[in-house]
Amino acid sequence: MRKIKLIWDFKGPDALETAKHHCIHLKEFAQIDNLPYHEVNFVSLNEMHTIAYITVNEAYMKVVRDALKPHRGEVA
Repeated sequence: MRKIKLIWDFKGPDALETAKHHCIHLKEFAQIDNLPYHEVNFVSLNEMHTIAYITVNEAYMKVVRDALKPHRGEVA
């Protein structure tokens, strides 16, 4: 089963804090919907661009994509 990383981009001086906060909501969403996931995390690409992401099995990708509208995705 392939893993899919669904990604949200946050840009600007508050990007890091916004991405950290978004991760809280991603975990809450997964818990409320009983959605198994591999990882929820964030990565600061530079001081003005941070991503938040959730990694799920491909079978659950559409549930997250349709509900939360990530900016992009990639095979993890």
